[in-house]
Amino acid sequence: MMRTSSRTVAALCTVAALAALLTALGSETFLGLVPCALCLLERWPYRIAIGLGVIAFFLPGRARLLFLWLIVLTILAAAALAFIHVGVEQGYWPSPLPECAAPHITGGTIAERLASMPARPSKPCDDPTYLIPGLPISMAAMNLLFALAFAALLAIYLLRGADRRR
Repeated sequence: MMRTSSRTVAALCTVAALAALLTALGSETFLGLVPCALCLLERWPYRIAIGLGVIAFFLPGRARLLFLWLIVLTILAAAALAFIHVGVEQGYWPSPLPECAAPHITGGTIAERLASMPARPSKPCDDPTYLIPGLPISMAAMNLLFALAFAALLAIYLLRGADRRR
């Protein structure tokens, strides 16, 4: 059985986190999907994981392993945010962010109302976005599954003796 070095795993973690971010940005840019406030918040752990992965790649053995464990924790934070988002989408609890509510434009003349509207409309967090037509799994749920798999695979790798694979 071929052993994978922890340096290679650090590079793979960086690529996986980058792929998650590019998927979100691509769905916005090319498919015209509008992210909600929770969607935007869910991207931060992946940005952090990219930085940790790049640093881990250049560190020596034991220090690299520490950074790989930090990536596990960071991606678990991504899973926690996605879990909260899925719960909001399903109506299990209200969103913790005030920005998640649909915008309320009140008062004044029509001109004042139009002037107070955002240039780009926001999306309520309880309105699920589906990336794949016909597949009833929202992007937040896909993020949750991806983050759990990412963190689990990396943790399994580390627990199985990554310290012997420099």
